[in-house]
Amino acid sequence: MSLSKLFSLENKVALVTGCDRGIGLAIALALAEAGADIIGASVTIEDKDSLVEREVKALGRNFVGYKVDMSDRTQLYAFINDVKANQAPVDILINNAGMILRNPAAEHSDEYWDKVLSVNLDAQFIMAREFGRDMVARGFGKIIFTASLLSFQGGVFVPGYAASKGAVASLVKAFSNEWASKGVNVNAFAPGYIATDNTAALRADAERSKAILDRIPAGRWGEPEDFKGPLVFLASAASNYVNGTILTVDGGWMGR
Repeated sequence: MSLSKLFSLENKVALVTGCDRGIGLAIALALAEAGADIIGASVTIEDKDSLVEREVKALGRNFVGYKVDMSDRTQLYAFINDVKANQAPVDILINNAGMILRNPAAEHSDEYWDKVLSVNLDAQFIMAREFGRDMVARGFGKIIFTASLLSFQGGVFVPGYAASKGAVASLVKAFSNEWASKGVNVNAFAPGYIATDNTAALRADAERSKAILDRIPAGRWGEPEDFKGPLVFLASAASNYVNGTILTVDGGWMGR
């Protein structure tokens, strides 16, 4: 297979959650640029004529958007059922929707814990199980989770987030162990410190921001566009022998 075909996503359908801003938006556009049609889901996406819809269509690809609160189990299953009933089969699932709530561990409430895990772990497991089941039946699929540096480290003031991302790392391996032989690649990528809404508080703290930058060998905060290449790789035939892996995109943070 030629290199261009290895990385092509022509005739593929990708479902991207958290698709309308930051890393998720960059991923949706990268997959569309590589040839995939996009099904997008987000709790904040506009009902019509969203930015992601306009930009995907400008690339010549189809886009269907869904407004979904991933923490609401009823909404989540309704969304899954609608996609299965009314859209083309999903070839690529990007489990990207997530959230973070900050408070010291002694003050981290049940509400914070439950909200973060419902979005970052429960919904991601359900999405992977439901769409992965169909991929296994067809003998092909790519499932990509959004992990984190806190899949490897504990962080501070974010115990719910750290727990959810540590669990995602294990979930990737668990799914992969069962499905790699069925033609379904299950992997994750772990963003480093990226200039998105989730890191606004850190970037606004001059002391904390400097400490972070001093540790990153690349010497800068990452940008959402830094994920285009890695995600096309994980979503394409180029990664057909990559299973159960967490690809760090972190400017060298984890090697420091």
